[in-house]
Amino acid sequence: LFKKYMKKRIFLSLAILLAMGNISIFSQNAEKFLEELTTSQWKAKSPANVVSMRDGERFAYVSDNKKQIIVDYYKSSKPEVIFDVDKVEKSPVKQVEWFQFDDSEGRILLLTNSRPVYRRSSIGSYYVYDINRRRITPVSENGAQTSATFSPNGRIVAFARDNNLFLKKLDFDTESQITKDGKKNELINGIADWVYEEEFANVQYFQFSPDNKLLAFVKFYEKDVENFSMQLFTDTMPVLQTFKYPRAGTNNSRVSVWVYDVENRTTTRMKMEGTDFYIPIIKWTSSSDALAVVKLARDQKQIDIINYNPRSGLGATLYSESSKTYVDYRNYNAMFTSDNSFLIMSEKDGYRHIYLHSPTGIQKQQITSGNFDVINFYGYDEASKTAYFQAAFHTPTEREVCRSVNGKISALDNRKGFQSAKFSANFKYAIYNFSNIMTPNIYSVINNSGKRLRVIEDNKELADRFKKSNLPGKRFFKFTNSEGTELNGWILEPVGVSKSGKMPLVLTQYSGPDSQEVLNRWGCDWEYYLALNGFAVACVDSRGTGGRGNAFRTATYGQLGVLEAKDQIDAANYLKRNEFPNSEIGIWGWSYGGFMTLKCMISDNSPFKAGVAIAPVTDWKLYNTAYTERFMNRPQENYDGYEKANLLKQADKLKGSLLMIHGTADDNVHTQNTYLMAEQLVDAGIQFDMQLYTNKNHSILGFKARYNLYKRCMEFFGAKLK
Repeated sequence: LFKKYMKKRIFLSLAILLAMGNISIFSQNAEKFLEELTTSQWKAKSPANVVSMRDGERFAYVSDNKKQIIVDYYKSSKPEVIFDVDKVEKSPVKQVEWFQFDDSEGRILLLTNSRPVYRRSSIGSYYVYDINRRRITPVSENGAQTSATFSPNGRIVAFARDNNLFLKKLDFDTESQITKDGKKNELINGIADWVYEEEFANVQYFQFSPDNKLLAFVKFYEKDVENFSMQLFTDTMPVLQTFKYPRAGTNNSRVSVWVYDVENRTTTRMKMEGTDFYIPIIKWTSSSDALAVVKLARDQKQIDIINYNPRSGLGATLYSESSKTYVDYRNYNAMFTSDNSFLIMSEKDGYRHIYLHSPTGIQKQQITSGNFDVINFYGYDEASKTAYFQAAFHTPTEREVCRSVNGKISALDNRKGFQSAKFSANFKYAIYNFSNIMTPNIYSVINNSGKRLRVIEDNKELADRFKKSNLPGKRFFKFTNSEGTELNGWILEPVGVSKSGKMPLVLTQYSGPDSQEVLNRWGCDWEYYLALNGFAVACVDSRGTGGRGNAFRTATYGQLGVLEAKDQIDAANYLKRNEFPNSEIGIWGWSYGGFMTLKCMISDNSPFKAGVAIAPVTDWKLYNTAYTERFMNRPQENYDGYEKANLLKQADKLKGSLLMIHGTADDNVHTQNTYLMAEQLVDAGIQFDMQLYTNKNHSILGFKARYNLYKRCMEFFGAKLK
C-alpha cells in the first residue's frame, strides 16, 4: 500500500511539474508575442505612398528607409531613384513623409519634420525638388506649413499657416498671403475644423482649378462653437489645451465657399442658401468654369451636388438625394469625365451601387446592380466604358476587386479573402492587395483582367513565422439571433485546451454603424495574446454594421446601442450553449466598442461576468455633432433615443466586474465620459477598476503604453473569468 501510495505521489508530482512547465512555456510565449505585437513585428509590410505616373506605365513610391523616392514600371521591375536624401547636397530633408508631383512630373513637393495636430492633420516643412536641376528649395521660411499642394502646372504652391492661406509663386520666389481674417478658435481658411477632420476624413479644403488660375476654398466660422479644454500634464504646472468641439445638438461651424483669382487677386463668395449645413466635399469638375460643392443638411438626410460658376458665384443643383435615416456623404464624391458627365454611388435601390449621370444630372446608366454593396469606387475608364471597384460581391465577410462593362460584373480574382487595388492612371494595371485570416498581405501587379504580372511584397517572412508559431487559427461561424436575423462571427480557440474544461471566453467587438470586424483578412492583434493565455475569443458583427445593404446598416438609426446589445448578448448565449458550455464570459471594446461593453453590462439579461471598456462614450450628448447626429439626429428631435443610450443614467444596473481605461489627452472621446461614469458608479455603490494613460490620445499609442494596456486587460480577465 505504501509503495502504491508513493508511486501515485511521484506520478502526481511529475504531472504537476510538467503542467507547471507547460504553463511557464505558455506564459513565456505569450509575453514574447505581446512584445512583438506592440512593436509592430506582426504587422504586414506594405508599399508606401504609391503614386501612379501620368503615363500609366510607371508608379512612384517612398523607400522603406524614407530616404528615397523610386519610380518603377508596373509590368517589369526597372527601378529608378529620382530623389535621394543622401545624394542631395546639404539636403534639409532627412526623411520623406509624403510627396506629390506636378502635372509635368518634373517637380516634387516633399513633406518632412511633421508633427501631428489631431488624427489626420499635421504641421511640417515642405520643400520643392526640381528633378532635372537637382535643386531643392523650401516652400516657406516664415514658419511651418499645413497641407501644401502644387498647382497643376507646378508653378505655384498653396499652403496654410495660422488659419490663413498663402501662395508661393516658384517662378518669382515670392510668398503672398491671400486670406488675412484667420484667427485661432474663431475662423479657419482652407483647413478643416476638428469635427470635419474627424468625421469627414479630410484636412485640406482648398483646391486649384485645372487651368491653375483659381483657388477654391472653404471658410470655417467656428467662433460660436463650444470650447473644450483638456489638461496636458508636465513635470511642472499642467498645460491647458483649448479647441472647438461641437457636441450633439450644439452649434457647428458656419461654412462658406470662396474662390480666389490668382491673376486678379480677387475673392468671390459662392452663393448658398441657409447657414446650418455641412460642406464635406469641394472639387473642380473637368472644367475650370464649374466648381462642384457637396452640401449636406445638418440632419444628414438630404444631400445636394451644386455646380458653381466660380466667377459669378451663382450655382445650380446638379443632383439631390434624401433618406429617412441618413445619406452617406462618401457616396457623392463625384468622378467627372472629360465631358463633365459624372459618376456617384447611391443606396436608393437598397444597396450601394454606382450610377453614371449626364453633365446636367440626368441618370444615364446604373453601372452596378444586385444584392451586394460596392465598398470603394476606384474609377471609370471612359475609353472602354469600364468601372473598377471593390465590393462585398459574394459575401459580406470578404472583398473582391471587380469591373463592370455595360452592366456585366466580374471579379478580377476569385480567391476567398480580402482584396483591394490601386489602379494606374490609365486603368491598364493595378497594385493589388490580397490577404485572408491565415495569409499576410501579398502585393502584386495585375493587369485590368486580373492576370498577376509580378509580386512587389509577399510578406513571406511573416507568413512563415505565422505557420511555425503556436498561434491558433480563426474559424468563421453564423448564427441566428433571437429576432430571426443571421449574424456573422469568428472564433479563436487556444491551442491544446479542452472545451470540456472551464475555458474563459472573451467577446471582442466594435459594433459601430457601418463598421465590420468579421472579415476574412489578415490581422494579428491582441486576441492572439488572449488565446496564448488560455482564453477563447469570439467576435460577432451585430445589426448596424456594414457590407449587407442599407436596411441592415441603418437598422440602429435613432437608437444606438439597443439592437447591438441584444445581438452581442445573443451571441454570448449562443456560444455558451453550442461552443463553450463551461465558460465564464467577458466582453471588451474600444470607443464605440467601449460604449457597447457598458451597454451590454447594464442590460437586464447580461451574461457577462467581466468587461473592459476603453475610451467609451457614456452619453451621446457629449460626443460630436457630425457623427452622433448622422445616426441619432439631434437630441432636440430624438429625446427618447438619447435617453436610452445614456449610460450615466443606468449605471446602477451594471452587473459584473468592470475595468474602464482612457487616455487623459483624448480629443475625440473625452475622458469626461469615463470620469462621469465613474462618478455614477460610485454613487450607486458599485466597485470597479479604472486605468488612465497620461497625455495619451484616443488611440493610446506607443509600445510601452500598448504593452501595459493589453497586459492589464489580460490580467483583469484572468482574475475575473478563470
